Amino acid sequence: MARKRRKLGEILVGWGVITQDKVDDAMAHAQSEHLRIGEALVALGLADEEDVAKALASQYDMEYLDLEKNVVVSTELELISEDIVRKHLVVPIQRENGRLKIIITDPLDLETMDMLRFRLNMELDPILASRGKLRTYIDNIYRSDKSLDDAVAQLESSIDSSMDKSIDSDDGDLTEEAAPIIRLVGMLITEAVNMNASDIHIEPMANRVRVRYRIDGVCVERDNIPKRMQGPVVNRFKLLAGIDLAEKRLPTDGRIKMMIANRQVDFRVSALPAYHGESVVLRILRPESAKLGIQALGFEPYDYDRFQKIIKRPNGIFLVTGPTGSGKTTSLYAAINELNRPDKKIITAEDPVEYQFSGVNQCMVRDDIGLTFEKILRSMLRQAPNIILVGEIRDLVVAEVAIQAALTGHLVFSTLHTNDAPASITRLIDMGIKPFLVASSILAVMAQRLVRRICKECKEENPEPNMRTLRLLGYTDEELAGAKFFRGRGCNVCNGSGYKGRQGIFEMMEMNSAIRELAFNRAAISEVRKAAIAGGMRTLLEDGKEKIKNGITTPDELIRLTQAAEIVEDV
Repeated sequence: MARKRRKLGEILVGWGVITQDKVDDAMAHAQSEHLRIGEALVALGLADEEDVAKALASQYDMEYLDLEKNVVVSTELELISEDIVRKHLVVPIQRENGRLKIIITDPLDLETMDMLRFRLNMELDPILASRGKLRTYIDNIYRSDKSLDDAVAQLESSIDSSMDKSIDSDDGDLTEEAAPIIRLVGMLITEAVNMNASDIHIEPMANRVRVRYRIDGVCVERDNIPKRMQGPVVNRFKLLAGIDLAEKRLPTDGRIKMMIANRQVDFRVSALPAYHGESVVLRILRPESAKLGIQALGFEPYDYDRFQKIIKRPNGIFLVTGPTGSGKTTSLYAAINELNRPDKKIITAEDPVEYQFSGVNQCMVRDDIGLTFEKILRSMLRQAPNIILVGEIRDLVVAEVAIQAALTGHLVFSTLHTNDAPASITRLIDMGIKPFLVASSILAVMAQRLVRRICKECKEENPEPNMRTLRLLGYTDEELAGAKFFRGRGCNVCNGSGYKGRQGIFEMMEMNSAIRELAFNRAAISEVRKAAIAGGMRTLLEDGKEKIKNGITTPDELIRLTQAAEIVEDV
């Protein structure tokens, strides 16, 4: 009798990677999003790709290969074209006794295996690897012999009389003679996407053009482009984004859609005239980041339960606050994705629409034709929606319409720029909203930041944490006794930074009678904060310390991002 194959979730629970509750959550997410259980576990952040790949190998009795820790040299690469290798994520390694060893990522992709057997006319011995590491391995195999630095050097050497016009002139058109520029810009974009950067910054300076990537919220300098290439490089970006090349005096915006590693990646492009020339920034938009499950945001169980309860209320305003780049939009999209059901009508007003959702009516603000937040909001109320998302409350008019919508039976989501949750109350009142409307319409306010996660590949215990930093974070002697702190040593996976990826820390202020009374009486922020903490709010600092305790981030990272309201006085 054939041995019954164990389930993936059962294997991971047996290894202690996750609990059965997490498996149940992943199953529910997998069914609603039409994913496999392994994909759902990774999407929700409940297990990493490596653990899922190892469990799949165990489930199907396959050999597992860690491509980062093992040096693998393919001697049979010419057997399969690059297009097939990239499309199906398969790499032939070597032949043994008439059989071909081949690295794959999906043991259930039988169609690809049959196609390869037919084409190669030989039997295959599949070896399993994680999708991310195999994609990186493939990129390294097919990477041009010339690095980005070599591409810049080649571009410099290619400047001759035949290219004087296209290279040296700021107004030069990008013709076929400018192939080195096209290649350089393509390499910049591809490298930034592969490094999981969120932005590419092209910054003209007095004697050079600086290229920086923003990775996990921190700018990293990548390269310098010679000053004489500034015009053509900027023009290439503008051409890809559909921006008028002749307009150099005013800020301009555009979008780029490109296929990179068999995925469509969107870029929002902004060109800003500066003293030394136009500065260009590309914001890399990844659709999968907008469709994360709520659990993947990084809530602790206490705040997760409150968040779920709040977003399912029938009416009122839920605000998310924090500085630019703190993940506010991602949190709201996660809530909208959770609520997006056939029995709910959802309308959004965004500037601009960055990610598209099936089943959601998304409206983009266009100030140039008078389509403002205010007009969209007033019109959408006549569309009888259940849920409204306003990209940002910027002024009194938008705030008033949003509050009226909440008071007339709509659930309203929006963002506000304040440093913490209690400050949002006084911010709205300062805008001109009457205190009794603020007190009666707001359900809750959530402040958030994104902290960098310690790299899992090089994570280690930190035997000597900085005591001054710990004291600044308010650690007491009792808390420090027996406490363990972790850090990233730095490796190839995290580019030596010790961090890989980011996770949210949160401050959830749920309105209660005490906070409503303080809002009505225009109380100071400090009083609102005390009432919120008394009502059960955990501050950003406290949530961050919980993340440190769980080995997710470091004290240095937390102090870099949080406000100093709770910092002890005697340091």
